[in-house]
Amino acid sequence: MAGVEPDTCFYTQHAPQMRGRRRLQPGDLPPDLAIETDVTSVTTLTAYEAIAVPELWVYANGNLTFYILHDGHYVESDYSPTFPELPVKQLILEAVA
Repeated sequence: MAGVEPDTCFYTQHAPQMRGRRRLQPGDLPPDLAIETDVTSVTTLTAYEAIAVPELWVYANGNLTFYILHDGHYVESDYSPTFPELPVKQLILEAVA
């Protein structure tokens, strides 16, 4: 069992199944995208791997890293599969600069 509390998370592909839910229940799908801002703590990727969040963004030390779940483990990606046509990394870094 793993427990995580992302700074924010979203259902994109599974939004219709999860619409209207206020709290997750055992057996619910994990969020499609979780976002962590590492200011006071460091994100533990293994906890997110355990609950199989497909995409994880981690902002730390002025950098945004995209992680994509592949065969049960995260690999870094240059882009967000959720927003493949959008320069997300550039937009976020400009917004927080």
